[in-house]
Amino acid sequence: MSPLLRLWQSPVSRMKLVAGLLLLLAALLYVIATAMEPRHPAWGYVASFAEAAMVGAIADWFAVTALFRHPLGLPIPHTAIIPRSKARIGQNLSTFITTHFLSTPLVLAKLEALDLGGRLANWLRHPANAEAVGQQLTGMARFGVESLHDERVQAFVQAKLINRARKVDLAPICGQVLEMLTRQGKHQAMLDEALIKIDDLLQDDDTRALVADAITAEVRTLRYLGLGKAVGGWSANKFVDGVSAVIAEVANDPEHPLRERFDEHVAEYIDRLKHDPEYRLEVERIVAQLLDHPATTDYLRTLWGELTQWLQDDLDSPDSRIGNRIVRITQGLGDSLAADTAMRTWINEQLMAAAPGMLERYRGQIGKYIAQRVENWESRELVEQMEQSVGKDLQYIRINGTLVGGLVGLVLHALTQLATG
Repeated sequence: MSPLLRLWQSPVSRMKLVAGLLLLLAALLYVIATAMEPRHPAWGYVASFAEAAMVGAIADWFAVTALFRHPLGLPIPHTAIIPRSKARIGQNLSTFITTHFLSTPLVLAKLEALDLGGRLANWLRHPANAEAVGQQLTGMARFGVESLHDERVQAFVQAKLINRARKVDLAPICGQVLEMLTRQGKHQAMLDEALIKIDDLLQDDDTRALVADAITAEVRTLRYLGLGKAVGGWSANKFVDGVSAVIAEVANDPEHPLRERFDEHVAEYIDRLKHDPEYRLEVERIVAQLLDHPATTDYLRTLWGELTQWLQDDLDSPDSRIGNRIVRITQGLGDSLAADTAMRTWINEQLMAAAPGMLERYRGQIGKYIAQRVENWESRELVEQMEQSVGKDLQYIRINGTLVGGLVGLVLHALTQLATG
């Protein structure tokens, strides 16, 4: 592509070329008119038009160029105005924006008219938006899970969890949990479940045989008399039936003495967990042994690996359950907000309450950032950006200056001729 063609493709460069060619045309017309003036008086009018057009074109070229750079590279005073005034421009721009766009009354009025609570509800209800939110959150989750596969991350998290577990005082916590359960009568329900399990175990034939063998082994005289098996079986049945009867009696009587004794033991145990230093130390010792045991470390590592792999597989799946769940939650949140006027009003009220403080806090920082950004802008880049924004219109000033100057010159020449007769 030729340089001239590249120049013509840029709107600003194209207008510069047109304005420059118009100046050359005026100069050529001036030369021709001056040469032809002795042959006919009309050429004097043309020469005056062309002369004034050149003056207007050059004057406007100087004015437009002086905004951005030194004309012809000469350090003429009061030229290259924009590069020399970056700091002042940035400060004025900062003041203008913070005063006319970020003033508290203006922003609050705009926020009140926006009804952001309603807009948020409608936005979240849209399936495409909910899907977009789900994809973004799923992507973030996928990145987080991928990082969890790194051994360094695993070691770090495991160490933090174990250290945190060592610092937790479990004894009072266990005491509080048990106290809550006893208030709700859950400990008695647990006792009932335990008694049922014991009764089922005792009623098992294998258990009866085991009890019979134990009785026979202890009473050796029966073996010598050949009565071991018969008496042992009879004793085992009596023992099991007696225990079952006691269990049934306890199960059917909410006020049974054994239940009262169980209550007393549980209450004592809770009190010791909450207040006895020896119990606390014992619980800490047990926890420390569990955490230091290699089996615990292996179990945690295996559990960690299975969990992260499951998460990874699900998040990588096109039909991710986690991702679909996020989408459903997002849409459900939108539907709930749309149906709940009070909640939308609360969101708007909270935003209106928080906005003044945020504006007062960040308005100055925003203005300072704008001023510093303009001041630190490289001069050549700043000039290029501004020329791209307004340069085309400035070139029209040159074109208009050429034509208006020429017309003014023509009028002045005509008036001069009229005055001189």
